[in-house]
Amino acid sequence: MDWSSILSIIIAVLMFVGLPLVLRKRKKEGPKKGEELCQHLREMGVKAYILQTGSDQEKIGQKRSSSEKSMGIIELKNRNIDFINVIGVASQYGTNYFVGYLVKTPNIAGKQTLKKTRLVRKKSSPLWGKVIGIEWKGDESLAQSLNFDYGLEDRLLQSNLKDLKGSIWIFPEPKHGYAKIRTAYTLPSSEAFEAMNVIAKHVKLW
Repeated sequence: MDWSSILSIIIAVLMFVGLPLVLRKRKKEGPKKGEELCQHLREMGVKAYILQTGSDQEKIGQKRSSSEKSMGIIELKNRNIDFINVIGVASQYGTNYFVGYLVKTPNIAGKQTLKKTRLVRKKSSPLWGKVIGIEWKGDESLAQSLNFDYGLEDRLLQSNLKDLKGSIWIFPEPKHGYAKIRTAYTLPSSEAFEAMNVIAKHVKLW
C-alpha cells in the first residue's frame, strides 16, 4: 500500500469521526446563545430570566415551513421590551443567529395593513462614508414617530451602530398582539440596549 492510499484512508477516518463532532458542537452552540445573552443583560443590571422551552413566545413570527428555530426565550422585567427570542436560521452554509425583541402591542391586534419598518443609515458618501444620520422607513405612523425622536437618533449615533450588526427591522405580529424588533445576534452595549428599549416604547404605542 503506497503513501497516497494510506493518506486517503486517514483523511476518510478523520472526516468520519470529526464531522459528527463538529455538527454536535454546532447544535450545542444555539441554546448557549440564549444563556449568553441573558447573562450579559444581568451583568448590565437588567432583570432577565430564561423561560422554559415551549413557551408561547417561541411561535411569534415563525412559519411552519421556516428554517428558523428558537434558541431561548428571555423574559425582561421593568422594560418596554417584554421578551427576547434568540433565533437560529439554518442554511446549507451553517446557522445564523438573530435577536427578536418582543413587545406587547395590543393596539395592533387584528390590523392587517401595518407594514414592516426598518432603520436606514445615512452616509457622508455612498460606499465607504461615515454614518451621519438615520431614517426609519416603512409603516408611515411608526416611522414618523421614530424619526421625530431626536434623542433616539443621538443615542443610536453615539453607539455608532457598531453594536447592532446589520439593520434594525420591526415586524408587526397582529395575530399574537406583539411586534418584533429584529437585529443580528450580538451582545449589545448598555447604550445600544437602551436604544432598543426606547424603540420598544414607540412600538408599544403603534
